[in-house]
Amino acid sequence: MDILEKIVLQKKKEVALKKLLIPSKQLEASSLFNRKPLSLSQALRSSKSGIIAEFKRRSPSKSVINSIDPVQAVAKGYEAAGACGMSVLTDTHFFGGGLEDLLLARASVNIPLLRKDFIIDQYQLIEAKAHGADVILLIAAILSRDEIKTFSALAKQLQLEILLEVHNEDELEHALMPGLNMIGVNNRNLKNFEVSLDTSRQLVSRIPDEFVKVSESGLSQVAAVSSLRQEGYRGFLIGESFMASKDPGKSAANFIKNVEA
Repeated sequence: MDILEKIVLQKKKEVALKKLLIPSKQLEASSLFNRKPLSLSQALRSSKSGIIAEFKRRSPSKSVINSIDPVQAVAKGYEAAGACGMSVLTDTHFFGGGLEDLLLARASVNIPLLRKDFIIDQYQLIEAKAHGADVILLIAAILSRDEIKTFSALAKQLQLEILLEVHNEDELEHALMPGLNMIGVNNRNLKNFEVSLDTSRQLVSRIPDEFVKVSESGLSQVAAVSSLRQEGYRGFLIGESFMASKDPGKSAANFIKNVEA
């Protein structure tokens, strides 16, 4: 069993327990549930940098990345830096995050927030909406085409945007469909955690221009972002290089300034 399979197995157990304790109706009563979400796709299309800055405490591949900086401070720093949006890891078991991080980020800033997690149940979309998310991540590697279609329909109903993540051409062909807003190409293989920017370069021409193209993972150099931008990408999800620094917000500000130069 690889790490992705372990994560999905754990997630199914967690979601089943949550559904017993907190019914969807209770989540729908949240004060944030009727809030009108912000558009990340529009922000990326009009941005000169396209940076989506991530809040991530740890990962299975890197262990602890940053366990000190509170999410509120990081969120404010990212907003001040000019990030188009913020990705918030809400997986607890493997990434040390939680829905509280999403909630605190929402209370701190007014930029689009992506709930980054392993979505395997419609319940998690209701959770995302109730905790202030504007965008959800769907990972093609762990979902059937029918599941992607079902989740996309519910997301549209909830006015949430979708970032569909793929890792190779097979996943892209299997998952591509109307109703998606952004297609993210993850340069990190979630089964062995190897990273290669060639993944983004190989898939860019396969993604129709109607979708905002986003490159994810392994982006720590301004030159790499500039190169991928010339090839057609408009979004760049960056987390570890910011979070591993002494001041994530300042690190993001310097990076964005250089990209826009």
